[in-house]
Amino acid sequence: MEVNVKLFGDLREGRFEEKKTVLEENSRVIDIIHQHNLPLDKVAICMVNSCQAEFGQILKNHDIVAFSPPVGGM
Repeated sequence: MEVNVKLFGDLREGRFEEKKTVLEENSRVIDIIHQHNLPLDKVAICMVNSCQAEFGQILKNHDIVAFSPPVGGM
């Protein structure tokens, strides 16, 4: 299956902004984190199709998965 992965903030550094990723059926959000070597302690926000998601959520073909680091205030 194929999902679209978006990275925000510091997670983009040395990586990508948006990328199509091929995964096996029944893959989970955590599988994307491992596949792209994202630092788990830096992933504060995870969204699947614009809804907050847990790392264990099972993905579907053509999902849009977004990761963001912690967001600081003023």
